[in-house]
Formats: sequence, C-alpha cells, structure tokens
Amino acid sequence: METNANDMSCKELVELVTDFLEGALSPADRRRFELHIVKCDWCKIYIDQIRLTIKVAGKLSEDSIPPRVQSELLAVFRDWKKG
Repeated sequence: METNANDMSCKELVELVTDFLEGALSPADRRRFELHIVKCDWCKIYIDQIRLTIKVAGKLSEDSIPPRVQSELLAVFRDWKKG
C-alpha cells in the first residue's frame, strides 16, 4: 500500500474522532480522516462503535440507573479522581 506524508494514522484518527463526529474538523483534516476510513476497516468499525455508544448513552437517564449502580459508579469516579 502506498503511503503519503499527509496520510492519517489510526492513532491520529482515534484522537480526532469526536471532532469528526461533531463536525469540528478543518476541511483538510476532515478530508484526511475520510480518506483514512476508506482504506482502514478497523477504523470504520471503531467509528461505528463510537456512534453506537453515543446513541445508547444518549438514552440513559438518571432514573434508568438502579440506585446501587449509581452509588458504585459515583464511588469509582471519586476514587479515580483521588489517584
């Protein structure tokens, strides 16, 4: 496969995926991003997973999470901030 100095790496794509999905990439970066996903099946899968995560997470409400799970999540985040 021929590569170009302007080609986007998978690592760079992962770092920019949120900006891509929000439409916040510059036109040049968006073009590089789109060219990369045409060639990289793994990154296509990754982007689909992120889109699904956003779709599913967007349906969560505080009331839909059992109180025990809420407590556990809050404890994990508090401990994470300490570390």
